[in-house]
Amino acid sequence: MTDQDMIATLVKRIEVLEDEAEIRRLQARYMFLCDTPCPEFGVRDDGHRIDLIMELYSEDAVWEGVGDYYDNQFGRAEGRAAVRAHFEQFWGRKQDPALLLNAHYVTSEQIHVDGDEATGQWIHVQPWLYSDGTALLRSSRLNNAFSKISGEWKISRTRTENVFIAPLPKNFAETFAATSVLMRA
Repeated sequence: MTDQDMIATLVKRIEVLEDEAEIRRLQARYMFLCDTPCPEFGVRDDGHRIDLIMELYSEDAVWEGVGDYYDNQFGRAEGRAAVRAHFEQFWGRKQDPALLLNAHYVTSEQIHVDGDEATGQWIHVQPWLYSDGTALLRSSRLNNAFSKISGEWKISRTRTENVFIAPLPKNFAETFAATSVLMRA
């Protein structure tokens, strides 16, 4: 192998590592913006939160729930307008009981980069706490796709499949944050 071949190989490996890191940050940002209460400093309301989430998606993005349980609960949204409408259904309406806390814990990461396309798989677990004291623990598998558009990675597909949903004891969490102060100026 010539020096030029070795340098080209190393450059390609570094590019893949940088792409993986950017995809990891993109997926983490999406999960962060989906947490309740939203920990992003300066988010004025849920419409603003949805705007920030939509900045992460490509124009032709798909958001879908798959499998026996999630097919009926989430369905499939194709294109930015439909994906936005999906998020507006979740955050754009009053819930009774109100969702007080939802935090995403992500593990079992696998990211596969192939040029300007990539896929990533994760498992996530999230507690849900409601204003009436009820709570549940959800777990899902994510099989997402990403596209590099004008040099920037975007989510081109969010695909989530239910692993389990488990009710937690009433008033499961004794303390939890009503708002996040981590991102204050």
